[in-house]
Amino acid sequence: MGKLLCDPSAAAVAEALPPSPAPAPPQPPLLAWPAAAPAPAPEPSTTSPTGWDAVWALEDQQRRRLLRIWERGVAWKPSSSPGADEAAAPAPAVVFRLDHGGEVDADGNCLFTAARTAAAAKADARELRHRAVRRFAEVYAAAGEEDKAAVDAAVRHLYAPDLRAGWGVHVVQEIKVLAPKAQRETLDSAIQELVDLGIQREIAAETIYKERCITVDNGDSWAKYMSISGSADDEHDIITLQYTEEGLLTIDENRDGRAAAFGDDIAIECLATEFKREVYVVQAHGADAMVDEDNCVFFLPHRPRGEICEPPIFLFMKGTAWCGAGADHYEPLIATVLQHVTPDKAAVVL
Repeated sequence: MGKLLCDPSAAAVAEALPPSPAPAPPQPPLLAWPAAAPAPAPEPSTTSPTGWDAVWALEDQQRRRLLRIWERGVAWKPSSSPGADEAAAPAPAVVFRLDHGGEVDADGNCLFTAARTAAAAKADARELRHRAVRRFAEVYAAAGEEDKAAVDAAVRHLYAPDLRAGWGVHVVQEIKVLAPKAQRETLDSAIQELVDLGIQREIAAETIYKERCITVDNGDSWAKYMSISGSADDEHDIITLQYTEEGLLTIDENRDGRAAAFGDDIAIECLATEFKREVYVVQAHGADAMVDEDNCVFFLPHRPRGEICEPPIFLFMKGTAWCGAGADHYEPLIATVLQHVTPDKAAVVL
C-alpha cells in the first residue's frame, strides 16, 4: 500500500534536501546486474508478465487506456548525469513496453516488493526498505535547517495533519504514532488506570498514545516509521488514530504488531537514489476520479539524487478517489524494449 503526496507543500520534499553526502562503506550490490552496465533496458525479470486483460479490479476505461499504452509503448530519453561530457552525443530515446508484473500481497510492504520485482533486485523487500531508510537518514542528517524544516512539514502533512483543516478533501484523517514494542504492557497499564477513573477507553487510549508515543511529524520519526515492516524484529508498533470532522472515530492499536509502514513519495525517492534509476509510478484512475479515458493514466516521476545509471523502474498503482492511507496499492511493471517503434509513435513520452 502507499500514499502519494497530494499537497503542494509536500511536493517541496523533492527539492528540500541537498544531494547525498559522500557514500557510506560499500554494501552488497542491490541489483542483480553490475551497476556499471550501460544497457539501454533492464535485465529480463523471472516474473512472467501478465496481460492487461487479466489484471484484477480494472475498470473498462483503465484497461483500454493501458492496452493502448502497451501496444504503442512509452518513450524515455536518458538525461545527462552531472559531470557528463557535454560534447558527447545525446543518448537516443528508448521505447518500452510495460507489462503487468503480477499481483503483490497487500501487507503494507507492497512498494518494496513491487520495486524488487520491477528492478530484478537481489535484496528482499525488507532489506530494500531498510536501505531506503538509511539513504534518507544520511541525507537528512547532512541537510541544513531550512531543508529539514521543509521535509518535516511534508511528513506532518502525511502522518500528523492539522485536524482543524483538510475536511474539504478528506472524510477521514489519520495520525500515526509509534509505540515501542517493549513498552506495550506499560502503556496498557496507563490506559487502564484512566479507565478505572471513569474515562471512556478510547479517550483514555488516545490520551496515553498521544502523550507517551512517538508522533510521526519530522524526518527522524519518519525514519523510525518507515523502518517498520510488520515483523517481530521491528522496534516499534504502528498505532493509527482515525478522526472525522466530529472527532475521534477509532484507534487501530495493532495488537499483533503486524502493521507495516506504507511506502510514500519520500520512500520512492530514496529507492530511486539507491537504485540510481528514475522511478515512475503509473497511476490509473477509474471513473470516480472524474477524468476522461485519454487522461486516466498518469506517469508520476521520482528522480534519484545524483547520477542515473540505468533505465527507469515502473510501478503500477490503481488509484482511488479516497485519499486515505492504504487506499492505493503498488504492483510491478516489467519494461522491455520495443525495437521497431520510434519515439514519435509512442503512446506516452516521458
